[in-house]
Parts: sequence; structure tokens; C-alpha cells
Amino acid sequence: MNRIIFNILGGPLLGGAVFLSGCGSKGGSDPTPQPPVPPVSGPSQVALWLTSANQTMKFQKSTLVLNFKAASGQNPTIRVDTTQTYQSIDGFGYTLTGGSATLINQLGAAGRAALLKELFATDATNIGTSYLRISIGASDLSDHVFTYDDVPAGETDVALAKFSLEPEKKDLIPVLKEILAISPELKILGSPWSAPAWMKDNSSLKGGSLKPEYYGAYAKYLVKYLQAMQAEGIRVDAITLQNEPLNPYNNPSMVMTAEQQAELIGSFVGPALKAANLTTRIILYDHNTDRIDYPLAILGNALAYPYVDGSAFHLYAGNIEALSTVHNAHPTKNVYFTEQWVGGPGNFSGDFSWHINNLIIGATRNWSRNVLEWNLAADQNYGPHTDGGCTTCLGALTINGSTITRNVAYYTVAHAAKFVRPGSVRIDTNVPNNLPNVAFKTPSGQKVLIVQNNGSATQTFDIGYRDKVVTSTLAGGTVGTYVW
Repeated sequence: MNRIIFNILGGPLLGGAVFLSGCGSKGGSDPTPQPPVPPVSGPSQVALWLTSANQTMKFQKSTLVLNFKAASGQNPTIRVDTTQTYQSIDGFGYTLTGGSATLINQLGAAGRAALLKELFATDATNIGTSYLRISIGASDLSDHVFTYDDVPAGETDVALAKFSLEPEKKDLIPVLKEILAISPELKILGSPWSAPAWMKDNSSLKGGSLKPEYYGAYAKYLVKYLQAMQAEGIRVDAITLQNEPLNPYNNPSMVMTAEQQAELIGSFVGPALKAANLTTRIILYDHNTDRIDYPLAILGNALAYPYVDGSAFHLYAGNIEALSTVHNAHPTKNVYFTEQWVGGPGNFSGDFSWHINNLIIGATRNWSRNVLEWNLAADQNYGPHTDGGCTTCLGALTINGSTITRNVAYYTVAHAAKFVRPGSVRIDTNVPNNLPNVAFKTPSGQKVLIVQNNGSATQTFDIGYRDKVVTSTLAGGTVGTYVW
């Protein structure tokens, strides 16, 4: 049974009745009709948004009145300390894959405009996504494999005379322009899945490595990409040199060792961006936390080091605490979290709990300046994707014709993106048993605390700020974002 999803202030999302199936879980659609959420009754010093493991609440604003009072000392207490600050936050979001852009662009003009407003606008009824990753050329979630300088087999184009952004002008660039009209300060990270095949030692867009004699051509290719996007009115804030450089199995893909990446950055891409007066940041690695030897090797390279802004990570292997290890070794360089998928058909409770705990809380508590979930949108068959690309990547949205389903990653990002605006700083909290949490102070001075009850039993606890506390209760598996 389908239902209407209501936004956090009680009105229907997307400006009308948008009928949705379930939220990306194995259970299918939620059979329980959900009424509009009434406004908070009476004054409340702390606003609270909730998502429950059983899906009875999905990013809904609580009606509870939460006010500060004297502490009783009988409850576990999360102490929020604004005097102890950590990293600044750049934003929270997704990867706008080529397939995502295609699906969004196929919506009618009114439906597309309403969806993009819901995703990227910062007013009261929308979630304020503030960061996007895009692929430089095709990713495995594009509908076909391509780069911006493909030539017939056996030919080369060292002068890059055939370079063109034409493959992106149908879907990606128009959708990005609509997004930037809503959110001009949105940060964009570009990541290539492969260099053009003629630059590689296997002459293929899958696997293989960049030939050293084409390091200069590849640096020029990246410069031309940044300049061409800028000419379209799209500023790419940062790039990585290769998505998952230790993964030769994806389509497209390219292997790049730490030694190769250090040389490419220090002797070619870094100097090329500088010569072109481009301020786009270079972020290294962009792969799993089990191989921190890779980013540490590049950060230890004297030639590459001055050009590197920081390191990017995924979490398909390893543990999230590895981000702190890299940060502590080079505290002046930034740390980013750039990709994590939800495997379809998914399990809402387990997936939501894992992503909140490890990414929204875990990555930021370990110095990450951002958190990016993987695919923004896929269709009901997990497409589009390349031949050999991911066949079970569940989008934050499932777009089936004009029907839009909001899945796990949508709610994961919403709990942070709406309130923790770019320029916020992480502030200190302790972590009581079964209550993982993270807190931020926003540019406007608001405090934002995200708390997860990762136990099975209902938990009552206090939020301590200065010399007062707010008492709150979360059911097992529930996540709350508190704002005051």
C-alpha cells in the first residue's frame, strides 16, 4: 500500500501528494498511513527531529516540548561543550552520478523543480543537501562508458584537440545548473573513474594504469575539464585523481599506486592547476580505510605534499577510526568521507543504524569535513549502470517514472545536512553507553546534537549544556537530531 510522505512541518513533500512505496527496505512499502505532524505545542527551547528503526517516523519533527532545567543527576548525560572545537564542516550529500542526472532530468519540469528544491533548498521544509560528488567522465552508474577524449583504437590525442564535455550536456550539466540556481554555494567534488583509454597501458577503460608518458596529457585533461565546467557556470571545488585507485574490477576503472599518484600530483597535476590559476583543491586516495599506507605515503612525499589539501576515504573495508590516524599524522591536512553505498533491496533498520553510526557520527568524530553517501538516484532496477557496473546500488531516491521513493541514504543525510550547515564546527561531547553522538555549532550559533540509541531498549538521558540539562527519551534504534 502506498502512502503520502509528509515533510517535517506537516505539509506533503514535493508540493502535493507524492505516492511512495517503502523506504528501501526488504519489507517493501510501509502499510501504516502517517498523518501530518502537528506543530510544536507551546514553547520549546530545543527542536527535535526523529527517525525510528521501525519506520514509524522518518525525519519527523517531534511535538515534545524540550526545555532546559536543573540537572537531577539520575540519567546518563551527554555533555555539550562549545569551548572545545575540532574541524570545520564543508557539507553533507551524495554522488550525482550520470544515471542519477538522467533519471532526474527525465522528470517533468514541475516535478524536477520540486524535487531539487526539496533536496537542496535551505528553507524550513527542505533538507539542504550541501555537497555533491560527480564523476569526471563516466562512473559505473552511468548508462555507458566514456571519457571526454575518446578516439578510435590505435589513435592518440596528446594535444586534446577532441576534448569535449558533450556527453554531459544532455543530463548532468542541465541538472547541475538547476541545483546551483537553488544552492549557489554548493560544493562539488569531481572524481575520475578512468583516464581515456589511449593514455593507458591496456588501451581499455576498465583496469590498466596510466602510462607515464601521458602524465602531462592527463594533467592537461583535468585542467581542460575544470575550465570547461567553469565556462558552463559550474565551479568544481575539489578533485580526486582516481576513484578507488586499488580497484581494477569496476567498469570503468584504473589502477594507480601511491607512488604513481604522488608523482602525478607533485610533478604534473599540481603544477598544471597552479599554472592555469585554478584554485580547485587536490584530494588524494579516495578509497578504503584499510590501506592508510597509501595516503600516508603521498603525504610523506615532499614533492606532492604542498599541492595536497587532504585525503578521501570509503568504508567498504577497514574502520572509520583510521581517519583519525591519518589526521593525527598530518594534522594540517584535511580528511574527507566521499562514498558509501547501500546495497539493495536493503534493510532500513540495519542500514540506517550502520550509516548513522559509522558515517554521520563516526566519520565526523574522526575529523572528516564532509560525509557523502553514494548514488543520489537509481531506478527500480538499480539502473542505469554500465556493463559490469554496480547492479544492486540502492539510490537515496528510487525514481520509477514519476514515482519517487525516499530510501535510507536520503534520511541519513537529512539528519545532518539540514542543520549542520557549511562552516559549522564540530564541538566536544562525551559518549555514554549505547548513545553514540556528535555535536556541532553552526555559523549562526545554533547547537546541533545528533544522537543514536544503538541499544534495543528505550533510553532516557540528559543533554547537558552549560549548567542546565534537557531530558529526552529515544526508543531502541531511533536517531534524534536536537537543535537549540
